[in-house]
Amino acid sequence: MSTSASVDLTVILPVYIGADPAHFRQALESVYAQTYPATEIIVVEDGPLADDHRAVLDEFADRDPIPTRVSLPENKGVAEAVQTGLDSARSEWIARVDADDINEPDRFARQVAAIIADDWDLVGSAMTEFDDRSGRVLGVRSMPTDPEAIARIMRANNAFNHPTVVFRRESALTVGGYRPVPYMEDYDLFARMLAAGARATNLVDPLVRFRGGDAMLARRRTPGIFRAEIRMQRNLRAYGLISAPRALINLVLRTAYRLLPTPALRLANRVLFHRD
Repeated sequence: MSTSASVDLTVILPVYIGADPAHFRQALESVYAQTYPATEIIVVEDGPLADDHRAVLDEFADRDPIPTRVSLPENKGVAEAVQTGLDSARSEWIARVDADDINEPDRFARQVAAIIADDWDLVGSAMTEFDDRSGRVLGVRSMPTDPEAIARIMRANNAFNHPTVVFRRESALTVGGYRPVPYMEDYDLFARMLAAGARATNLVDPLVRFRGGDAMLARRRTPGIFRAEIRMQRNLRAYGLISAPRALINLVLRTAYRLLPTPALRLANRVLFHRD
């Protein structure tokens, strides 16, 4: 990697009609407020949007850089939307941004500094989870920072908060980019990247504010999640990350977690993933 003090960075931000326009505006504003500006901002319109979403995009039409709008004719889901952005991107580095999260002003600066210092291929961070209705902070969702700990955790769970990652575009494309693995497309991509030798870390400090709460927990019971889980475990085996017995253990534990009653799921989520 070059020893230059800067790198080009493309933001990929998918949005669909179900996104709250006010949250979408906040997400975009937090991108433009970065102390390390992105070279390119790609907004992938995942299917037709409402007038309110288009009005938000119009508000940013005179910003620098002007958002590049890529439209999909129908809703395809996160994997295809982000892959469309990845195929269109012109920068060496990709920053993932969700349409309902808020990025801290120094997010990109901190991650670029880490990339330049240690030549990582993938850099995530912790994120602050807050209740969308009350605004109350629920906790900080931390992830391991040490590559060995990351490799160990990836055998059972995703070791990265997807809305926080910056990664090398070529490293993702070389292993096939985002594939249609419902609800786990990011876990699948990062597993392939690490299996191919990508160097990865997470920053300790939370650099994204993530809307959580019971609505987020309910998505863990989305119809079809069990079939997706079976596919993910098969993929982890195919990538050489786990054995067949470990795949079965993962399937049992992860399914049991999702079947917990909401109060118990809320507690388990806090114990497993949050720090004060």
